[in-house]
Amino acid sequence: MPLSNAKSWKPFLDEELNKPYMLTLKEFLRLEKNDHKIIYPHSSNWFQAIELTPLEEVKVVILGQDPYHQPHQAHGLCFSVQPDVKIPPSLRNIYKELQSDLTIPHALHGCLESWAKQGVLLLNSVLTVEYNLANSHQGKGWERFTDKIIETVAQQNQNVVFLLWGSYAQKKGAFIDTKKHLILKAPHPSPLSAHRGFFGCRHFSKTNDYLKQHGKTAIHWELPKLAHPI
Repeated sequence: MPLSNAKSWKPFLDEELNKPYMLTLKEFLRLEKNDHKIIYPHSSNWFQAIELTPLEEVKVVILGQDPYHQPHQAHGLCFSVQPDVKIPPSLRNIYKELQSDLTIPHALHGCLESWAKQGVLLLNSVLTVEYNLANSHQGKGWERFTDKIIETVAQQNQNVVFLLWGSYAQKKGAFIDTKKHLILKAPHPSPLSAHRGFFGCRHFSKTNDYLKQHGKTAIHWELPKLAHPI
């Protein structure tokens, strides 16, 4: 599990990668592959969130739970899918809130890489999953590793906006210093809960207002059009 493409994170995470719990996780993943189980995303994308968003550039953190578990969906960014894949329901609801909040039209694809490249860390709590088995890699060690990522952001950066959608994300981000950062909470954008307060939360405009108040560039939430939209 090298971090060669996430150089800004290496000083804070290299030691973590060699702790016993991570060695146990590596062995678990190796045995799963040897057993011919299909794991998403591809191993080259396990650390995509921190590879696309250098530590010093993190301005916003969105926490997800675990990757999508159907073919061709997951590529290492929470809520995001690869460009040629149908937009999942939770992401559709995120787009609905974006339109309501900032009059941004619905994107025709579900790839959120442009957010990541602007300093939005799109981090799942668990970074792998078995095909067709949601939450199948929970409790194997990823949670502790991603806690370390969140802790690193909270300690090293100033005035970061943490978007905690749903009780799982809110528990995971409970230790973040609210005097140093902005914590915005809402129900999860899933169709099961979005109507309970995710719709109307206006987190996207609130995020940009806070960033501008602290001398940072606002996030351009509108996604670029693809050359070959689906």
